[in-house]
Order: sequence, then C-alpha cells, then structure tokens
Amino acid sequence: MVKGLYTAYTGMIEEMRRMDVMTNNLANADTTGFKKEGTVNQSFDAQLALKIKDTSEMTQHRRLGDVNLGVKVGETYRDYSQGSFYVTDNPYDVALDGEGFFAIEFRSKNGETSIKYTRDGAFTVDRNGYLMTKDGDYVLNANGAANAAGGQANYVRVDPNREITIDSDGTIYQNNTAVARIGIVDFADYNYLEKYGENLYDMVPGGQRQASNARIEQGCLEMSNVNIVSEMVNMITITRAYEANQKIVTTIDETLDKAVNSVGQV
Repeated sequence: MVKGLYTAYTGMIEEMRRMDVMTNNLANADTTGFKKEGTVNQSFDAQLALKIKDTSEMTQHRRLGDVNLGVKVGETYRDYSQGSFYVTDNPYDVALDGEGFFAIEFRSKNGETSIKYTRDGAFTVDRNGYLMTKDGDYVLNANGAANAAGGQANYVRVDPNREITIDSDGTIYQNNTAVARIGIVDFADYNYLEKYGENLYDMVPGGQRQASNARIEQGCLEMSNVNIVSEMVNMITITRAYEANQKIVTTIDETLDKAVNSVGQV
C-alpha cells in the first residue's frame, strides 16, 4: 500500500469522527443540562522499516528508518463545565449551581429499574405528588441519592395542590413546613461516569459517590454548555482538514496513474 494513501485515509476517518461528535453537540445546543463532548487523536506507533532481500550485509537487514502510518482515533471526552441559567419561573424547574447531579430511578422499556444521574432539572409533579422527570422517572430524595437506592420510600413526594418553595440545599417547603428534600450527589472522579443516553449518566464500577456542595436555584434551568459559534468554527476547521486529506488522495492517484500509464510504457 502507498503510505501517503493510508495516511490521508486515516486522517479522513478521524475528521469524520470529529464531525459526528461536533454535530451531536450542535443538535443538543438547546438540551437542558447537556454537556458537550470533544475528541482527541494520536499518531500510530512508529514502525521500524527494513530493506528486505538485501544481501549487502550478511548478518542483518539494512535499516531504512522509522515509518509512521498516520493518525488513529483517540478518546472522546466530556466537558462538565456549567452552562448558563435560564429563568422559567416554574416552581418545579431547578438548576444546580456547582458540581453535582440529580439522582433518578430510571425505568427501561422492559421494566427494569436502575439509578441514573442527570443535570436536567426540568421536573414535574404527577397527580399523586411524586416529583418526576419529563420522561416519567422518579426523582430521588437525599437518602436515595446518597445510597443509590430506589423504591417508593426514596421518592420525592409533595402535595400537588399546594405551592412549594425549594431551598438552596434542596429542601422543599409547603406551608412553611419541610416536606421533602431533593437528592444531590457528586463523584470523586468524573472518569467513572458513562453517558447512557437521554441526557443521563451511569456510574461505572470503581466510581465513588460523594456529597455535593452545589446549590439549587428554583425557577431556573441550566442550559447546554455548547457554544454554537465555537462549534461552527470547528465545523469549518474539520471540513478544511478533510478536504486537505482528500486532495492528497487525489494527487497520489494522479501520480500513480502517470507512473503506470506513462512512465511504465517507456
């Protein structure tokens, strides 16, 4: 294989992956609590090239030097920086000011339940008074969040017919009486958080929960931390890099055509 073709090909594959991540960021620019992603790449490990069938040295092959075969896909990382707040004046909308996550009991389509985490505080209350996400999952109270425990005893429940006031620590008051507390939890290392989908995260084995110092702001929602202008600039950069690799492929193809059809006839 012509080394230049392979190098350009790997570059094009990497730019396609970067474009996929960037377009996902743009698609979620208006998603509440969404955290943007980025990509890293690295070069392939250098390989030592040797001249084969070289009889000039009887004991060993003659070295040609190190050869690098282009770029390979690295990791995808997530930026957990806080987004801006949008005031809704909805008493059930809450935003986290600081590091931390809401804990919810997620129910899958086949009925299995598990504990997930989110920054999306667009909550609502059902007719029984349970605080839920917009997808119908139960929000956990302080005990449920700290111990990753679900069940009815760990749900946040209020009187749906009375006004609520939510303190900065998540305590919910009705008629000047504390009736429940929204659970907030943080993690010692965010590398142990894995994106599940639907704006939710899983804690993978090895992760460690810890108390969160985040403050709750009632009547607000945390918006996505995606900067549309920056993402559009990245789109132009990615497109130009892809086109440059594409031009390399075209140029090498033309060179090979001349070598085979012109020089080869001499």
